[in-house]
Amino acid sequence: MADSRKSEVAVLIPAAGQGKRLGGTRKQFRSLGGKPLLVQTLLLFDRHPEVDHIVVSAPKETVDILRAELEDAGLSKLTDIVTGGSTRQDSVAAALRVVPKAVDVILVHDAVRPFVERAHISVVIAKVRAEGAAALAVPMADTVRRGEEGQFQETVPRRKLYRMQTPQGFRKSWFEEAHRMAKRLQVQSTDDVDLVQNIGCPVQIVPGGSLNFKITTPDDWELATMIWPYWAQQHVKEG
Repeated sequence: MADSRKSEVAVLIPAAGQGKRLGGTRKQFRSLGGKPLLVQTLLLFDRHPEVDHIVVSAPKETVDILRAELEDAGLSKLTDIVTGGSTRQDSVAAALRVVPKAVDVILVHDAVRPFVERAHISVVIAKVRAEGAAALAVPMADTVRRGEEGQFQETVPRRKLYRMQTPQGFRKSWFEEAHRMAKRLQVQSTDDVDLVQNIGCPVQIVPGGSLNFKITTPDDWELATMIWPYWAQQHVKEG
C-alpha cells in the first residue's frame, strides 16, 4: 500500500506531436472555444483541486512563444515547458525529468483530450495513491474482427478488451524506473501503461467516459466543436 499522506500531483502533457492525420495547424494549437485546444486541456487540470504541477513538452521551435501564451492564459499551476522529443515517449521522459521532488503521483494526459471529467481524474489519483498505478479505459462495445488483404477474418472476443484513455497515473518511483528500463532496452511504446507493466507493476482499470476521446481526425475535430458549447456550460466554470 502507498503512504496515506497526501503527496503532490504533477500532470505531464506531451504536446510535441505533428498532428499529421488532422492536417494544417498542429491540432493542439487550433482554437476550440476561443482558446487553443492545448490551453483548454491544461485548464482542466489547472482548475482541479488535487493537481499541484503541470509540465508541458512542446516542439522546440514553439517553446518560448508557448511559454508566453500559457502565462497569459492565467495557468497558476504551470511548472515548466520543456522541449519534446521525436516520439511521445521521449516527450513524456523530458517532462518527467523536471518534476519537483515533492511529487509522488504522476499523471500523463494527451494534449488533445479536452473532455475528461474531473471526477475521473480524482479516481485515477486516488487509485495511484492506494495501488501504485491506474488508467482510464472503456470496455469495447463494437464487434471486433481481424482483417487481412481487404477481407474480414475471425471475430475477436471483446469481453476483456478495453480502449485506453488518459490520464494514466503512476507512482513516481515506478514511472521513473519504467522509463529507465525502456531507455536501457531501447523499448518504444505509445502507451505509458505498457512501460510500467514491463517492470512488473500492476495497473488498475478506472472506467472512463465516452466523451474523453482523442482528437485525431477531421471528423474528431468536427465532433469536438459541436460538443464544446455544451461541455463548457457544465465544466468550464468549475474551480
